Amino acid sequence: MKKVRLGIVGIGNMGTSHATSVLAGKVPRLELTAVADRDPARRARVPGVAGFATLGEMIASGLIDAVLISTPHYDHTTLGIEALRAGLHVMVEKPISVHKADAERLLAAHTNRRQVFGAMFNQRTDPNYRKIRQLISDGKLGAIRRVNWVITNWFRTEAYYGSGGWRATWAGEGGGVLLNQCPHNLDLFQWMFGRPQRVRAFCHFGKYHAIEVEDDVTAYLEFPNGATGVFIASTGEAPGTNRLEVTGEYGKLVYENDRIVFTRNAVPMSEFSRKAKDGFACPKTRDIAIPALDHGGQHNEILRNFTDAILDGVPLLAPAAEGIHSVELANAMLYSAWTGRTVALPLDGPRYARALKRKIAGSKFKKKLVAHRTSPGDFAKSFGH
Repeated sequence: MKKVRLGIVGIGNMGTSHATSVLAGKVPRLELTAVADRDPARRARVPGVAGFATLGEMIASGLIDAVLISTPHYDHTTLGIEALRAGLHVMVEKPISVHKADAERLLAAHTNRRQVFGAMFNQRTDPNYRKIRQLISDGKLGAIRRVNWVITNWFRTEAYYGSGGWRATWAGEGGGVLLNQCPHNLDLFQWMFGRPQRVRAFCHFGKYHAIEVEDDVTAYLEFPNGATGVFIASTGEAPGTNRLEVTGEYGKLVYENDRIVFTRNAVPMSEFSRKAKDGFACPKTRDIAIPALDHGGQHNEILRNFTDAILDGVPLLAPAAEGIHSVELANAMLYSAWTGRTVALPLDGPRYARALKRKIAGSKFKKKLVAHRTSPGDFAKSFGH
């Protein structure tokens, strides 16, 4: 193969954006040869490319080597499994599944390791987050003590939530800010700091919008080494904040307004505390200059990496197998809020799926399921039934 023939299933906002980029030649050696969407009007957004109503029809055409899944969330699992079983390389939009049990089913379908299976975690291409991760892994901050991430610049209006009947419903989307806006942040959180072992979250459902899912979240997290974290997200604050603060033995790092500031202690804080004679003394510090960085190649870089992995065998920046971690964190936060308890990780995936199913039973979107799904059975399959 000199080129990868790509099919995109789901020609909504993201699917259209991906199609436009590939057709514009922004991803070398990747050629868009087909699209699939049940809505003919959506297929018409990509003229000059073969269009199909379903993924199955697109696979049967023989026109594609790989598929990019950019449908509503629940279908990521069923369509991903279908594509993997057909022998295709697969890239799935975030989140890879709505809940952990589904994510496990999807990952279990990846039995042929020659098939490249990636997740669209484009924020992993951002040099700022890559630099923070490197500083942590290189030990420049020492042992992490505390992580605070406030991400409230996800402001959305009522018009946004009214733009699709599936949006912000348990049956249509599986959650709110945690499942729609924050999968990238949750992925970066565990990518940089590792998986916490306990989560206690407070979620407010429809606090700022006429929706049934969460639009405001505050979560407290504990890590195996004793470090703690706070994760705050909302779609109801304007102007919002995006501030990541990390405290370690060797100092404090803050990432805000596209700038990383690292204030380093001359002496590790624990050592200074043990040895200092003055009860009010603090370690001397110095600011380490970190040049301003851009935001990387984002979606196109992930697709370039996906193509290179297929053609050249290069490692994936975001393997789908790692996508389960952000799903698990989102699920744990919601389950903690539903039960009013601290949730230990690893999360019991089937138990969470049963709790979500009870939410779906009362969802305002439930009556529209048959029209939205490939078939009613596909929805049942997402719960292992």
